[in-house]
Amino acid sequence: MSEKGTSLNITKFAVAGATGRLGRHVVDVLTERGHHVVSMSRATGVDIITGEGLAEALTGVDAIIDVASWHSSDQEAATEFFRTSARNLHEAGQQAGVDQITAASIIGADKATAGFVAAKKVHEELLLSGPLPVRILRAAQFHEFVGQLLDWQQGDVAYVPALPTQLVACRTVAETLVDLALDPDAPAPGQPIPEVAGPREETMSEAAQLLGVRRGVKVVGVDGSGMPDAGLAAKGAFLPGPHAKLAGPTFEQWLATQP
Repeated sequence: MSEKGTSLNITKFAVAGATGRLGRHVVDVLTERGHHVVSMSRATGVDIITGEGLAEALTGVDAIIDVASWHSSDQEAATEFFRTSARNLHEAGQQAGVDQITAASIIGADKATAGFVAAKKVHEELLLSGPLPVRILRAAQFHEFVGQLLDWQQGDVAYVPALPTQLVACRTVAETLVDLALDPDAPAPGQPIPEVAGPREETMSEAAQLLGVRRGVKVVGVDGSGMPDAGLAAKGAFLPGPHAKLAGPTFEQWLATQP
């Protein structure tokens, strides 16, 4: 992990992807902790791909938290998105005098060979090779991903892979990202990239069944054939390592709080 003279006197953050699923929580955590936040998304007039509004948004910013993401699982399109965003954030950040970038990734990205997670592997490599100091946090799949799996299917029956996972709350990931950005003892080069996951292992289909009951959808567990790196997933490649931070709530606890 790159550490090139990072200053920890951070008071003003820019959040890339600020209006997204994770970004909204990051903005909330930073605001609650008394930091000044610049929200960067197309909805706020900042496009990290075209560069529109980026230089202006980064004026006076101490650090960037990058949680911007691509909207589909297509590997090629996602890779191009992350390649461009990494380059633009480094270039504009360096010109603005930004001290560091902290970015969210996915547990198992280093093992991935296909799909969206493989695109995140490239994203990590590009971020770490840029001129600014970079800190990366790998997270497990979010609780909200279960709902996406059901949304992608139509009818009263949904087929969901019975693959192991350790689902985590977006709020927990946001808190851990902000902690990492401010940590004076962030991991040095050669140390494991930090990870955050939920408190216990479960299968994606079991979690989906809990949500299916609420939605009136029957969920059938399947082996995941045809999904990118399903074989790796079945062997636990995308589960947290021994150094990971594990924090609640569980998916069932989180679901009970949802309207």
